[in-house]
Amino acid sequence: QVQLVESGGGLVQPGGSLRLSCVASGSIFRFAAMDWYRQAPGKERELVASITSGGSTNYVDSVKGRYTISRDNAKNTVYLQMTSLKPEETAVYYCHANYALYSYWGQGTQVTVSS
Repeated sequence: QVQLVESGGGLVQPGGSLRLSCVASGSIFRFAAMDWYRQAPGKERELVASITSGGSTNYVDSVKGRYTISRDNAKNTVYLQMTSLKPEETAVYYCHANYALYSYWGQGTQVTVSS
């Protein structure tokens, strides 16, 4: 069983930055592909960024150049650095892990972009 705990969300002004963190329990973290998703009110959950166990990254077009996903296997942690945030990016951000046939989700952290 893997537990994921996100942190770092909060209220930020448009154009501001936040860094989200997701700490994973267990020993499989370094072998897992990790993702960040977000879900805005009334909308479907959306994949935002992914990082493979080898460190390859991928982003949804709308965040390319502004978001950076990274991982620290020694700390069992994946990060999402978000810059130039927009009000429409207000959402609950979820950490997700894929390992073998298993899929794990965190509880989410709220990000609100508002002046």
